[in-house]
Amino acid sequence: MNHTSYIEISESAIQNNIDFIKQFLGDETIFSSVVKGNAYGHGINIYCPLAYKYGIRHFSVSDAHEAYELKSCLPNDDVEIMIMGMIENDQLSWAINNNISFYVFEENRLKNALFYAKKFKKTAQIHIEVETGMNRTGFEKSQITSIIDFVKSNSKFLKLKSVCSHLAGAESITNYKRISKQRKNFKLIKKEIKQHVNSSPLFHLASSAATIRYPKTQLDLVRIGILQFGYFPTKEILVHYFNKEKTFVNPLKRIVSWKSSVMDIKVVKSGEFIGYGTSYFTNEETTIAIIPVGYSSGYNRLLSNRGKVLINGDRFNVIGTVNMNMMAVDITHNKNIKKGDEVVLIGSQKEKEITVSSFNDSIQLINYELLTRLPKNLPRIITK
Repeated sequence: MNHTSYIEISESAIQNNIDFIKQFLGDETIFSSVVKGNAYGHGINIYCPLAYKYGIRHFSVSDAHEAYELKSCLPNDDVEIMIMGMIENDQLSWAINNNISFYVFEENRLKNALFYAKKFKKTAQIHIEVETGMNRTGFEKSQITSIIDFVKSNSKFLKLKSVCSHLAGAESITNYKRISKQRKNFKLIKKEIKQHVNSSPLFHLASSAATIRYPKTQLDLVRIGILQFGYFPTKEILVHYFNKEKTFVNPLKRIVSWKSSVMDIKVVKSGEFIGYGTSYFTNEETTIAIIPVGYSSGYNRLLSNRGKVLINGDRFNVIGTVNMNMMAVDITHNKNIKKGDEVVLIGSQKEKEITVSSFNDSIQLINYELLTRLPKNLPRIITK
């Protein structure tokens, strides 16, 4: 059965973006592909094998469920999977037995990791997260020495893979003072840890935004999310790149396109309301195309009377209220559109494009939010 809309994933765009990002990294810096949120809505099972094809060997996920999904589509022994967030105690045994590494940011998880490692006579691969000013998760500086001593005394069962922290808003210059303080804090913690361990673990701090704006934060590993999918974290970071490189050419390519088709065409008389309620009134005879996509498909209801689509290379307005499963588009001034014609919700058609960024302009919906809201049940099709 065909779905009412589908996602296209461009393989060539993936290769382009990975190649571009690698140019920014030092020769020894590990590129960790952050694929939380179903690979930012692109599909873990679709995106990750292609990222692997183009050289990525380290992946970061949010929770154990995503790690399992990733492990299922990338069973290769040369891949490292790092869980940055949630993992229940009863999931630790699976992670440890499958050499899945995970963040440790509180004592309970650390002690349970040791318990399950001893139980299965395996070594838990852990990343110690430290608090530098994000005020979310992470050990406080005052805890570091005792935590490191605990790991050292149980080195047969606990392997310290890395020490990490997260920057609180590298996307905006308004956070510069806060970011600077975090960098200083992390530097002090790094120095302290190196004094207490025999073999130095990896240290990592940088996200997509920090990789571009604060290259000195790249350290041993960078956690790259939105960049690999073809989007700068914010317009501010894009302008920073333009100014630094003295160019106005965006080097990234969009990976995702979202498409549907015209379900029906209807002529509505002047003086009528269209769809639910009274949000759109026809001042003239209006021809509408019905598109079988609505808010249950991930098309935000706030785009009622604001959204735009492409049909036959022209841009048309969404009119009336976006329903659960369909919406109306005003095609009054184009007589060539017919049932079954391709509709582009995100992406290009002929010379025109609807970008994910345009949704931010319409309803203040950031790239991250729109992409991760794309339903998992929409088919993902790989294109060149």
